[in-house]
Amino acid sequence: MEVVDRVRGPCYVLAREAPPEGLFGFRSTSTKGPRMTVTQLLASLAAALPSQTGEGGMFQAFLHSGPMAKVVLGTLALFSIASWTVIFGKLALLRRAKEQNRRFLEAFHRSKRFSDVNAVSDRLRTSPLVGIFQAGYAEIDAQIKTATQADPHAAGGRYVIRSLDAVERSLRRASQAELQTLAKNSQLLATTAAATPFIGLFGTVWGIMIAFGDIGATGSTSIVTVAPGIAEALINTAAGLAAAIPALIGYNYFAQRLREQRAQMEDFILEFINLAERNFT
Repeated sequence: MEVVDRVRGPCYVLAREAPPEGLFGFRSTSTKGPRMTVTQLLASLAAALPSQTGEGGMFQAFLHSGPMAKVVLGTLALFSIASWTVIFGKLALLRRAKEQNRRFLEAFHRSKRFSDVNAVSDRLRTSPLVGIFQAGYAEIDAQIKTATQADPHAAGGRYVIRSLDAVERSLRRASQAELQTLAKNSQLLATTAAATPFIGLFGTVWGIMIAFGDIGATGSTSIVTVAPGIAEALINTAAGLAAAIPALIGYNYFAQRLREQRAQMEDFILEFINLAERNFT
């Protein structure tokens, strides 16, 4: 295109070629060597992984991985299986405890005597409130028997306990024991959620080390050389997250359910102490 300048005369604007794209799609002024876009990079990594349909998916990826990757994936699989076992067991346990708590409270509020409640409680062993009630009932019964043996005619034949504090201590000890039973194995979920991402990260770092080792051995920086090591690293990362995420969600869910159980136990302890104080002091 020609443009006439009034002072300097004619000048020319030359059309320049657009610079070629680099590895990640950016413009580069270099024209030497092969170029690869992000799409091609991801396609090469995907090609390094076993086909999900034709070659067995993750199982084949496990079989084709190196010894250290197999150790990492096996460890993550054990953590995952253990955490899912705990999750399903806790779900069933807390569901039974909630249902039997409801039935026990109905019987407790309907009964006129502690002995009637004690007879019903034998059929509701899963309820944490049953263990608390039986501990308090046993303490009251022991104090009444002791007082009756010491003075059969004391308090005009009325049942009287000497220490309400002892009854409360028995109730709270039983409450702690029931909470420990409900929370059993919950720490495995916390350990899985905290440890498995780092185990997967270790496998990732190991896979990258293998990839760099292959580069040094072959003297080639081609993606075909490094793709298997990177693919192995990505599998370890995905496996670590797959084990950690359900364990973390399960741990937080069960922690909330245990807080609800603790609050219900505290309410029941206060109600039991009030009844004991009105009827046995």
